[in-house]
Amino acid sequence: MKNTRAKVRLASVAGVAVIGLALAGCSSGSSASDAKDGQDSRGPITYVQGKDNSNVVRPLIAKWNKAHPDEKVTFKEQSDQADQQHDDLVQHFQAKDDGYDVVDVDVVWTAEFAAKGWLTPLTGSMKVDTSKLLPATVKTATYNNTLYAAPQTSDGGLLYYRKDLVKTPPTTWSEMMSDCQIAKDNGIGCYAGQFAKYEGLTVNASEAVNSTGGSILGKSGTPDVDTAKAKAGLENLVAAFKDGNIPAEAITYQEEQGRTAFESGKLLFLRNWPYVYNLAKTDGSSTVKDTFGVAPLPGADGVGASTLGGHNAAISAYSKHKATAHDFLEFLMSSDTQKFFATQGSLAPVIGDLYTDSELTAKLPYLPTLLKSIQSAEPRPVTPYYPAVTKAIQDNSYAALKGSKSVDEAMKDMEAALKAATTSN
Repeated sequence: MKNTRAKVRLASVAGVAVIGLALAGCSSGSSASDAKDGQDSRGPITYVQGKDNSNVVRPLIAKWNKAHPDEKVTFKEQSDQADQQHDDLVQHFQAKDDGYDVVDVDVVWTAEFAAKGWLTPLTGSMKVDTSKLLPATVKTATYNNTLYAAPQTSDGGLLYYRKDLVKTPPTTWSEMMSDCQIAKDNGIGCYAGQFAKYEGLTVNASEAVNSTGGSILGKSGTPDVDTAKAKAGLENLVAAFKDGNIPAEAITYQEEQGRTAFESGKLLFLRNWPYVYNLAKTDGSSTVKDTFGVAPLPGADGVGASTLGGHNAAISAYSKHKATAHDFLEFLMSSDTQKFFATQGSLAPVIGDLYTDSELTAKLPYLPTLLKSIQSAEPRPVTPYYPAVTKAIQDNSYAALKGSKSVDEAMKDMEAALKAATTSN
């Protein structure tokens, strides 16, 4: 997702409960007057976000609080599992809890939360300046042509590789699979991504499908996975598991398990988010500090289609101090904060000019590669019924990877589940 901070997003343990809550709330949005309450009010607020693995949030809040002693921000830290984060937000929104003022929203949640009336539209006195932001990030924060959140960090998948073993990173999937012989010769695993049954699998399955020219939903929003191109993408992953190019244990990997395996020297290639870069360089336990490189994800004929990730900051419709919340959003979007996100946590900035900033690129030489990833990225399905959509993708992709369904069966069943999710509400 990072998402998806260490984005970390994510277990499907709460998935069934989340889906029930999400679908139950689709027709029960708050009134417009709820969203307007407190727009001129200032005072202490609470910021809610997933686990601060890279110690980015606390220093920023300390900086804000020093400058705003009468409008202090309290940090409410959630788990590092995106599904659990989503569940927590849903429960507090449904309870109309005014204690969650500014919330960190995975880019795929914007449509769902906005459709239910839980987010304050960033219009009128709540408007924020998006002119310097990457267009793709603004799109993730927009629903029905209205901005509902402030882009805070972006994200794109990257290929981490052992440059001491592979001199030139592969540019296609087939090239990477050929390089797996190098991994076997060195007694390590070849490739891993995020393949446990959680949001990360939706990301990885979507990338596989999009990189072979397929899609999950068509441009009209209708399911479009039961096609030859989409099947080819999932088949790439299934075949790699079968022949051992993806280690069997990777079926349990989320972001952190993959990062740990790569840092300990057990993998030749790893698909993960930018946050890994900083940790792989600085972790005391990392054995690859000076021996890894970063490249775009490989596709069928060149650069693959990364899944667009990232997080947006939104103001709860139930916040009593929306004026302060608005200013905190602008603080998160500021150039100084965006630079801190990048240098402290390897988080992708939302301001386009920062990707060519000489100070940043000197510290983070992967930024131009990341920009390519974001510019070629495809979003996950944009729908108010996202929890049911991602469950359909996860359930059937996982079954194919485990070998309990053929790719043909998985895609046929996925398409049926997607139709049910998007037309029965």
